Amino acid sequence: MSIHPVSSDRGAPVIVGVDGSASARNAARWAGAVAERFDAPLRVVHGMPPLGSNFTEAAAVFQAALLTYQAENAESFVKDAADAVRRERPGLSVTTSATSNAVDEVLVDASRHARFVVLGGMDISPTAAVLLGSTTLDLVTRGSCPVVAWRGTHGEPTADPVVVGVDDTPAGRAALATAFEVAERFGVALHAVHSWASYRLAGDVKIPLGIDWEAIEALNLSALTELVDEYHRDHRSVQVECYLDAAGAARAVLEHLDRAQLVVVGNRGRSALAAAALGSTSLNLLHHSPVPVMVCHPPAKAK
Repeated sequence: MSIHPVSSDRGAPVIVGVDGSASARNAARWAGAVAERFDAPLRVVHGMPPLGSNFTEAAAVFQAALLTYQAENAESFVKDAADAVRRERPGLSVTTSATSNAVDEVLVDASRHARFVVLGGMDISPTAAVLLGSTTLDLVTRGSCPVVAWRGTHGEPTADPVVVGVDDTPAGRAALATAFEVAERFGVALHAVHSWASYRLAGDVKIPLGIDWEAIEALNLSALTELVDEYHRDHRSVQVECYLDAAGAARAVLEHLDRAQLVVVGNRGRSALAAAALGSTSLNLLHHSPVPVMVCHPPAKAK
């Protein structure tokens, strides 16, 4: 059975979280362009940075200064980002919200009624992933709608394709359904990438020699095209290309991003710490993708 994108309500807004950085302002511009393509309003949100663990007195002082700076400039941050969007898209409905609540909780709550949540200026690192609990990681694991970690240089969709990592799981299906809708709204091609293990099974167990790899590849390709066509039926205007790759899932997808504008992947909702330890596909892409990463969850009942 097909899984349809979450938050398909036409009135659901695109929400962008900003922190006053140039990256966040450009993310807001991109989010505004996406909202326009989806006939949705845009909401620009600012919340306070989450409190991390202060290991030194100097770190505590720095964090206190950061919180003060963010609190004093919150209204100007959202106004600056909203004005940048309005200059380019005067017909778009843009609202703003600045709160003293923690931004991760604000955005997780907002995601329950949003079409997408876009994060700008909130880069993550392995250290942040393991020790500090970044806003991005928190949102992609707990958010209710697709979450986009914006990066790159483009302030609006381009003519480049959308890439989606495909597998036949509820999370993978949610990513595929959303990727088709995004590609259709953007008017671009969709590249569906599926990774299949040539030499190893789960648990790093070696597959014996003498396997008919060509037959296995053919079966994988058949399964991939059948799955993709299940969703293609509702989006016939989208040109689709399917790719099989024997590399690990994250590497397989990364190899197709040179000329992409967005990558869409599924996430099963495991905790940020577990994802960091296990090296999930979505976490690897959040670390290494040169283009915006959209992380999708399956509907709650399918998890």
